[in-house]
Amino acid sequence: MKYIEMSTDERRALLSELKAKYNEFKARDMTLNMARGKPSGAQLDISMGMMDVLASDSDLTCEDGTDCRNYGVLDGLPEAKKLLGDMMEVPADNIIIYGNSSLNVMYDTISRCMTHGVMGHTPWGKLPAVKFLCPVPGYDRHFAITEHFGIEMINVPMLPTGPDMDIVEKLVSSDPAIKGIWCVPKYSNPQGYSYSDETVRRFARLNPAAEDFRIFWDNAYCGHHLYPDDPDVVLEILDECRRAGNADMVYKFSSTSKISFPGSGISAIAASLNNLKEIRHQLGIQTIGHDKVNQLRHVRFFGDIEGMRLHMIKHADILRPKFEKVLEILERELGGLGIGEWTNPKGGYFISFDGMEGTAKDIVALCKKAGVIMTDAGATYPYHKDPRDCNIRIAPSYPPIDDLALATELFTLCVKIVSLKKLINE
Repeated sequence: MKYIEMSTDERRALLSELKAKYNEFKARDMTLNMARGKPSGAQLDISMGMMDVLASDSDLTCEDGTDCRNYGVLDGLPEAKKLLGDMMEVPADNIIIYGNSSLNVMYDTISRCMTHGVMGHTPWGKLPAVKFLCPVPGYDRHFAITEHFGIEMINVPMLPTGPDMDIVEKLVSSDPAIKGIWCVPKYSNPQGYSYSDETVRRFARLNPAAEDFRIFWDNAYCGHHLYPDDPDVVLEILDECRRAGNADMVYKFSSTSKISFPGSGISAIAASLNNLKEIRHQLGIQTIGHDKVNQLRHVRFFGDIEGMRLHMIKHADILRPKFEKVLEILERELGGLGIGEWTNPKGGYFISFDGMEGTAKDIVALCKKAGVIMTDAGATYPYHKDPRDCNIRIAPSYPPIDDLALATELFTLCVKIVSLKKLINE
């Protein structure tokens, strides 16, 4: 029975039962953290062979003769550009390899726009107003970057097909202060949605009022399929922009952070040759080059894109049972009650949960009191302000599956308790 159909007395009686169950959970003195999408120890273990591909007697010369122990090669080893280019579905010539984090690349890219502008245009930091479109719910670290630089963020609703393009097109074409939009096109954070072909083509055909408008296309989960035999497929944005006559409009980012070792991977930006020329000039002042030994390590471990694909199947085999366990418990405990909805992603690292309006903060707080740390309510919105206080990001990847099941049971219990209290008080 849906909770809204229950009488007040029925709700009070059920609430009393659920509170007793909650106190039993608290007595377990649990300490479980589901706040971030960290790979588990088992996932890290499958990359341990990377530690053995290079040794003190290894040949550290790359295919063009460069000694990887020395300075040089500003934009990455040719074989590393080929590997990440294949991963990102772009030619190696459209790639610059960076260090360990795509988040760092995105921060640097915004910083360059603020201080030096985009391809000859006025630096954003010298303009009276700079705005960014932010599909919501979305990735908290994207929003943290734009907030850090004082950029005004505008919410755009996410649909199962991607951002609401009617709103995106209207805003981008009418306001020259809008300089960019954050995108996670495949298995989006947190909902796990993948952009439809129509959405990608509409992005490529945007007619922005700002000539220096850029799409920040964070392809963080391009290979992170839970079901490798049935993966989501997203059109390649650089190619679509080129076809639409907007070749310079997109920056595309990715990394191996959740493929090899988080914090010790390699990252990249892909863009048009015009954009890359400007980026290389500024990058040449910032650094002499990134860690070529680590680039070589990744190339020799994976070999090629087929080796990476086979490696990602191992990740999927570890992650898939965890996602399926969470989804099974959500359906069993909350299905048909009318107090929550959730996504069923085919890849990525998160499940997005929407409770009743005005309940997310209380649900997360109640979980914390019983020893389970969730992502802060509101984190999936700019300025940590979820206007409906309903969205919670669930991260199944890190805990062992038995702990994950226990944490999800507690989560559903907290959803029930907070929802009943809300209905009783109304």
